[in-house]
Amino acid sequence: MKDKEFIYRLQSSITGIAYISPALILVSLFLFLSSPALAQNKNPDNGNAIVVVVGKPLTSMDSAVVKDIFFNALRQKTIDNQNMAAELFNKVIQIDPLNDASLYELAIIRKDKNNYTQAQQLLERAVTINQDNEYYWLALADCYEKSSDINKLENVFNELIRINPDKPDYYFDKANAYFIQKRYDEALKVYDQLEQLTGPSDDLLANRQKIYLKQGKVDLAAQQLQEMINTNPSQIKYYLFLSELYNANNLSDKALKVLQTAEKINNNSGLVHLALADIYRDKKDYQASFNELKLAFAIPDIFIDQKIKIILGYLPQFPDPNAKASALELSRILTATHPDDAKAFAVYGDMLMQNERLKDAKEAYKKSVVLNNQVYEVQEQLVRIELGDNDADGAIKDGENSLSFFPNQAWMNYLVGVAWLIKKDYNKAVSYIKNATSLELQDKELLAQSFSSLGDCYHDLKDNKNSDEAYEKALSFNPDNAFTLNNYAYYLSLRGEQLEKAAKMSKRSNDLQSNNASFEDTYAWILFKQKDYDGAKLWIEKALTDDKDKSGVKSEHFGDIMFYLGNVDAAVENWKKAKANGDNSPLLERKINERKYIE
Repeated sequence: MKDKEFIYRLQSSITGIAYISPALILVSLFLFLSSPALAQNKNPDNGNAIVVVVGKPLTSMDSAVVKDIFFNALRQKTIDNQNMAAELFNKVIQIDPLNDASLYELAIIRKDKNNYTQAQQLLERAVTINQDNEYYWLALADCYEKSSDINKLENVFNELIRINPDKPDYYFDKANAYFIQKRYDEALKVYDQLEQLTGPSDDLLANRQKIYLKQGKVDLAAQQLQEMINTNPSQIKYYLFLSELYNANNLSDKALKVLQTAEKINNNSGLVHLALADIYRDKKDYQASFNELKLAFAIPDIFIDQKIKIILGYLPQFPDPNAKASALELSRILTATHPDDAKAFAVYGDMLMQNERLKDAKEAYKKSVVLNNQVYEVQEQLVRIELGDNDADGAIKDGENSLSFFPNQAWMNYLVGVAWLIKKDYNKAVSYIKNATSLELQDKELLAQSFSSLGDCYHDLKDNKNSDEAYEKALSFNPDNAFTLNNYAYYLSLRGEQLEKAAKMSKRSNDLQSNNASFEDTYAWILFKQKDYDGAKLWIEKALTDDKDKSGVKSEHFGDIMFYLGNVDAAVENWKKAKANGDNSPLLERKINERKYIE
């Protein structure tokens, strides 16, 4: 902004007179107490003559009133009463338009409310009155940036450099303003100035590189990096910078050559091995790329999170067995390189799971929990594996240990409840599973499974009313849960209740999951209860065909059906087969001995 235009704008104040103060002010209070009545614009860079403007002096009474209002405004600001503070700062400015401290404070309030236009106008007045206050210029720079007035930033950073010529940040900011405006040569000159002040630095190098690349001067950017390598031949980072530059500009052969040189200088640089892995991958030499990754993963200096990110990068390639094997091997190396980091074993456990090595995964998760018992997800995965392995004791031990740290985790309460259900301690099972239903109100899958398991528990506790209610709730959350439909239907048939409803549910479970011997047996048994013996025979034969475990109960059911179809010999033969297969039904022996069906 031109100085004359700025001063003309200030003439709209109450006094009609504006002036500029040269005093260096650090805080608003000190500013206020120091406000002079005469100011000069002494900016040597603007090419204008010094402007001297005389302000109207305040009377002693005015000064006292202004001080009182100003201090009150500061108090209101301290207690976060921003509206009242703004009103009071405005009053100060009405009495004393040259009070730069109030102009600044009011601008900050406007800026905090995202009113950058008003804040900018106030700050422009403040820096005209007191051009040597660093905070005013910084606040004004922020306003220009927020309102995208980038062209105005040059003058602001000139002023900041004048006030504090030894602060590198202002040179960087000024050069960046040039860069945004695509004034690249001017930005480079600022970096030359800064280098005279601070000497060479990586920040200067990076910023110059950015400009050279914008200008399409790849050779010049590479030359600058090569000079850094020549000056610092043992500094691996410059080789990495140069290889990245070449690779980004489709000069992969040059990038590879630079990295191979770096590898000879320091074979223990994980970053070099990672960069080589990228180059080889781009060249489709996947084995060489993987070999470099293995070398990088064996180096502890590479952050474990960076390595984990690489492993997770293989996930989109699953179920490709090669991708699974590579991720597994890298995660194994991870545990060897970082043996005290729980994350390494957690990731290793995940990759073992993906490769269906569940027992090894369980051990990896256990190690992770020992190293850090504050990661819930690992503990849930561990308990799920134990339940899948029918290790109810392990699930109870690890699950209850987890709940001592995370008592409000609904899934863990459910899993521990299922473990107690497997152990046939139905009261404990009910306690944990009911906790799960009270802790989770949105997860329909969890609620469906929890109420279904409660139905199983209450059935075994001979509480038919609560059992039926639990199954109904389970089906309200998931009406197509085949296991809930089957169990509910079977238990109704055992009681001889609601057989038509039971038949519909059982048929639906078989539609949802065909060739399930247990579901087919349930449907056969319900048809038997309904005296549809031909239908029952058809479904029990399906069940026996699909039964891989040679269940004694199914053979007993087949015998019962054959008895009512009039084939007593076949009935007795199947009852005997049931006994041989471990069926311990209390009536089975009598059926065999008396050669008849006994209810």
